[in-house]
Amino acid sequence: MTGFAGRHAQRGAAILTAMLLVTLVASLSAAALWQQWRGIEIETAERARLQSTWILRGALDWARLILREDARAGSTDHLAEPWAVALQEARLSSFLATGQGQSDTMDNMPDAFLSGQISDLQARLNAMNLVQDGVVHAPSARAFSRLFENLHLPEGELLALIQNLQLALSDNAATNAGKNTYAPLQPQSVDQLAWLGLSTTSIAALKPYITVLPERTAVNVNTASALVLHACIGTLKMADAQRLLVARAQTHFRTLADVTQALGGADVPLVEGQHSVNSRFFEVRGQMRMGERVVQERSVVQRDGLVVKVLRRERT
Repeated sequence: MTGFAGRHAQRGAAILTAMLLVTLVASLSAAALWQQWRGIEIETAERARLQSTWILRGALDWARLILREDARAGSTDHLAEPWAVALQEARLSSFLATGQGQSDTMDNMPDAFLSGQISDLQARLNAMNLVQDGVVHAPSARAFSRLFENLHLPEGELLALIQNLQLALSDNAATNAGKNTYAPLQPQSVDQLAWLGLSTTSIAALKPYITVLPERTAVNVNTASALVLHACIGTLKMADAQRLLVARAQTHFRTLADVTQALGGADVPLVEGQHSVNSRFFEVRGQMRMGERVVQERSVVQRDGLVVKVLRRERT
């Protein structure tokens, strides 16, 4: 009887050991499979990122070509030109499958969609216009004040913006040190105006109407919104700004004199350097969607004659 019980105990121990070994092997196999799956996912994501990056870079080059050809066509910029037409989301695989032998390959590829748009940055008020040679530029300050009033934003934030922008653009470090102040960093984008005293709410409201560019710029009356026109043209009423939008939709303005004529010869203070009918700075936005992955890119470009250079690129 004792021998039988011993053999029974040995069989139980053997079964328990076998179960432990099976559990250990299963755990190791699951860990190995997870590591392999994770490696594949990382490689797939990295490949999709690189593909999106190259496609968006090609889209940016395409946008630069469009702007360069637009410069050849004429000296005015308006919303009826090819650059102003947005590229709606288009499936890339349908364009790539040009040969019969590629159809099977294209069927195995994930769906990839590209969309984008070129916008005129000189259709907005430039925050860098507020300060000129360390002094507040009165016409620009009045334009921003009218914009703040129309958007019901606190005037105190505008005063803080101007004051801090003066410090950021000041080259006289000794003066700042004597005042026991620290100059804020010079902003490169609208979001960075938070450094200069604007709240998140104000920035969100201002984004469609203002920009930050590396030099002083004039507002293009051919592309600006009614709110921007009302802000930057001192005596212009909102109803007259809407009339300008209707008039330029029929025929774009070739000179500033055309703007005055569109208003029936009214005395409108249009000033070279503050208002224009052409632009040099543009924003190029591109979006690449591959399956569930979406890559967006925003670029600021400057056009001087036939030279279109990229000033800044941001990717999300």
